[in-house]
Amino acid sequence: MEFNGFKGAIPFLEAIRKNNTKEFFEANRDIYERVILNPSKAFVLEMGEHLMALEPHVTPEPKINKSLFKMYRDIRRMGANKEPMKSKVGIIIPQDGWDGCRLQKSSFYMHFSPDELFVSVGVRWFNKPMLDAYREYIRDERRRVELDNLLKRLNSMGYLTIEKGYKRYPKGFSEDMLGVDLSLQKGMATYKILPADTIEDAELLINTLYKIYEDMLPLQRIVYEISQRAKED
Repeated sequence: MEFNGFKGAIPFLEAIRKNNTKEFFEANRDIYERVILNPSKAFVLEMGEHLMALEPHVTPEPKINKSLFKMYRDIRRMGANKEPMKSKVGIIIPQDGWDGCRLQKSSFYMHFSPDELFVSVGVRWFNKPMLDAYREYIRDERRRVELDNLLKRLNSMGYLTIEKGYKRYPKGFSEDMLGVDLSLQKGMATYKILPADTIEDAELLINTLYKIYEDMLPLQRIVYEISQRAKED
């Protein structure tokens, strides 16, 4: 299966925004499969092969609820968006298997919508085991300063760090510690936002993402180490 870009995906997602019903989606499922589902599967396979040059233990799996996300939104959750269909397409390629929650794995991630292409590595929010392992990791001053310097370097290259999730330093951290603001993070990920139409050109998309993921790889490896510490606990 050859990846030829996501041609026609943006108009389809725009149509979903205007007709956000399951009935509209099902009536146009053939278009969804042609412009989103099948290209997504091909993308996962091709991007996965490229990523293996950076990290041999990535695990691309071109299936729904693996590397691919379903288009139906879970509207049963409290506070969830009540529109039944998503108007963005997410793809995740984690490191080291599929056991446990895929969103708690250090991963190479991207999503696109009519508005943007969002590219990221890391974990956007930590569950308690991951948060505990993260805080234990940065309790060591050397590791904390190294992470702080890495994020500053990535920021200087045009990448952004997810916003802090907490306002008060957790137990064991104080304002006189170097890089202490890292303890306010609710997750650890860096990202970049690109024009949505980047997805239409297969070669441009693969090459652009590879360069971004290569730049972000040091953070990917740190978050992976933290995930392994969470497993051990």
